[in-house]
Amino acid sequence: MVILYFCATKTIILARILAIDYGQKRCGIAVTDEMQLVANALDTIATAGLMDFLKNYCMMEKVELFVVGMPKQMNNKPSESVKYIIPFVKQLHKNFPEIAIAEMDERFTSKMAFQTMIDAGLKKKDRQNKALVDRISATILLQSYMEIHEKFNK
Repeated sequence: MVILYFCATKTIILARILAIDYGQKRCGIAVTDEMQLVANALDTIATAGLMDFLKNYCMMEKVELFVVGMPKQMNNKPSESVKYIIPFVKQLHKNFPEIAIAEMDERFTSKMAFQTMIDAGLKKKDRQNKALVDRISATILLQSYMEIHEKFNK
């Protein structure tokens, strides 16, 4: 559902930001609310079905931006897994030319996700759930993007 707010100078269309923690087997997905105030974990999707999932989601919800995690090494150079992500980003742009794409450094998101699970008191067995780690990583990625974006817009 898209909500329109009218003001004296322009029409504001509320839309979500969707973050993707891309992996060769699974992808963590997180989204904002329509006002782009809160980042929430959405799902973990098998990479083979990711594009279909995104097409279905974008038919149901207005998305204005995809944030894709780009893994970097400590020296700030792209990691080896970027070779899998770049073709995905190209396909994402081809399938959704009207939606902007932002790349975001995803260093440490998995470690931060794991620490979040420990801090939340999850048992060791639950912390071994890689799908959960992917969802939390995508949420951290999205929250980081939102925090950086907020600082530059002030």
